[in-house]
Amino acid sequence: MKRLGRIWTVIVYLFLYAPMFILFIGSFNDGKDLSEFEGFTLGNYADLFRNSHLVGLLGNSVLLALCSAVLATLLGTLAALGIKAMRGRLRRLVMSLPLVNPEIVTGVSLALLFVFIGRRMLSTENVFGFATLLIAHVTFCLPYVILSVMPKLHQLDPSLMDAAQDLGCTPLKGFFKVVLPELTPGIVSGAIMAFTMSLDDFVISYFVYGPRFATLPVEIYTYTRKQVPPSLYAMFTLMFFLILIVMAAMNIIQARDERKQQKRIKNA
Repeated sequence: MKRLGRIWTVIVYLFLYAPMFILFIGSFNDGKDLSEFEGFTLGNYADLFRNSHLVGLLGNSVLLALCSAVLATLLGTLAALGIKAMRGRLRRLVMSLPLVNPEIVTGVSLALLFVFIGRRMLSTENVFGFATLLIAHVTFCLPYVILSVMPKLHQLDPSLMDAAQDLGCTPLKGFFKVVLPELTPGIVSGAIMAFTMSLDDFVISYFVYGPRFATLPVEIYTYTRKQVPPSLYAMFTLMFFLILIVMAAMNIIQARDERKQQKRIKNA
């Protein structure tokens, strides 16, 4: 039974990563057709970095992902602390509300909200740009940060803060000295998750981007209507490995935190 489970796991992983393997091979293909490998070349990567338009869009995506990850991490951590401090029915009500909505619903609703604000308050319809993208990305990244920080808050011993105050710490100093270090693994995991979700988002970005500021996933969508240039295969490969490295770092952080928790339990 275990052997069958392992075989099935291998089949699932092969199915998941086979498209990326084909894409990786295609990024080194000297031809333009993925179905025929005409020779090994690094020219596609050279063409990519010579394409200032694509590199600029990648820079836009990275900048937006970094800004939204920082803001979402800050606001999400504060929101998790606020939810933890709630009592009774209010907390149950907040926790019963869905934190994650379908992306197309979020994108359309935010687009309508921005249009309404632009027409009613700013007297303009050309409101879409970096600000709308940033607000939208922070909005859909917030739940991932909250859901990453909340388990750490539940694991936190409430007596630690009391002990810190008994030893002379003010509530603010006790928070930074005692509570924040305990929450750091969850905060870092939430920040990494927010960064990766923002970097490759298309659905929400498509509804709230403007001509003044576009992201790489939105621009790539326009290439699907025509033949995809080989330099984009190189771009996809680099983005895949970037996200893979970030997610591996998140798993390493979580594994270290679990080992620390197990050591504390054994020492206790």
